[in-house]
Amino acid sequence: MVAWRLSVFIPLVMMAGCTFVSPTEKAVTVRVGAAQDVASCKLLGQTTVTTLARIMGLPRYESSIQDELNTLARNSGANMGGDTVVPADSVKDGTQTFNIYRCRP
Repeated sequence: MVAWRLSVFIPLVMMAGCTFVSPTEKAVTVRVGAAQDVASCKLLGQTTVTTLARIMGLPRYESSIQDELNTLARNSGANMGGDTVVPADSVKDGTQTFNIYRCRP
């Protein structure tokens, strides 16, 4: 019985640290910046992105959640013609809003 529980629990714990989102081909060139990086850039809009904060009731690592949110924001930014995304707020339950900018001509 203990072996069965371990065989279920260990993969779940390992999955809590995994990243499941990949950048699109266009998003590879989009960077995540800070407010001071976009002072002379054109604001194109905002995107709110969401990923799983928990898997099967277990909390995921904050770094994995942030990595996925950044990738999702970069994907959205690329779709809007942006080349830089900047967090507009903090992560809340796996959701974060980003501003999208075009900094390069």
